[in-house]
Amino acid sequence: MTWHVAADDLRAYARGELAAPMLWSADTHLLACARCRAQLAEVGDPVALDAGWERLDAELDVPRPGFLESLLVRMGVADHTARLLAATPVLRRSWLGAVVAVLVITVIAANAARTPESPAMFLALAPLLPLAGVALSYGPVLDPTYEMAVVSPMHGFRLLLIRTVPVLAVALALNGLATLALPSYGLRALAWLLPALALTATGLALTPRLGPVLAPGLVGGTWVVLLVVAQRTTEETLAPYTAAGQGIAAAVAALAAGLFYLGRDRFDSTSAHTPFAGYTDGGTA
Repeated sequence: MTWHVAADDLRAYARGELAAPMLWSADTHLLACARCRAQLAEVGDPVALDAGWERLDAELDVPRPGFLESLLVRMGVADHTARLLAATPVLRRSWLGAVVAVLVITVIAANAARTPESPAMFLALAPLLPLAGVALSYGPVLDPTYEMAVVSPMHGFRLLLIRTVPVLAVALALNGLATLALPSYGLRALAWLLPALALTATGLALTPRLGPVLAPGLVGGTWVVLLVVAQRTTEETLAPYTAAGQGIAAAVAALAAGLFYLGRDRFDSTSAHTPFAGYTDGGTA
């Protein structure tokens, strides 16, 4: 090899000041010349070199964003918000696939039964799916990013909304698509909507006092008991699906949503492992 990079050019290269086209020649030459690489190591700044390696390691360690996170960022969602949304367990394919499978089976059963009034099985199950999705979207049970989320510099109420709104929207959309598969029942197949909103809002309103597991579990259990009692006391349309029942569901949804908003300051957890455990009627314990 008859040509080597000059010492002044090597120093400029080490400082990042070497301009093209000499920069391109130096890059190509250094790949094949051990002598010039040794000289470059002597004139280079070891502190800057270590800092560069640290930046490279940090960049390589950053997880690559998935499809959902990348899509949210392109839509204008902030990076940290997109990361929290993408990590929501119930927005993953496994949960969505399970919900779709349950709805498909329920719709097939409702069409096969051909009840004259309304698809009772579908109307009983549909309101529970949004409640279950919201319950599983915030808490240490299924969320692998739970501890990262609760220690983030974000109000607990806003964190809960970030997780709740998209989960609720997806669940309602899937229920809506399932409703389209029941055309013979007409608008009666939409009777699940107001109870779903009432159950979800009530579960959220009770979460600061009972926690993200007990609150929706209690609400879901109450709904099941209500349906069982209504089925045993009447042979006609079940009470939650009558005009009066729909009106009560709308009132409960509005009242629970108001209580949920008024209690927003209670959603700041005092424990990373037991959310909202430090809150009582008077505030923090």
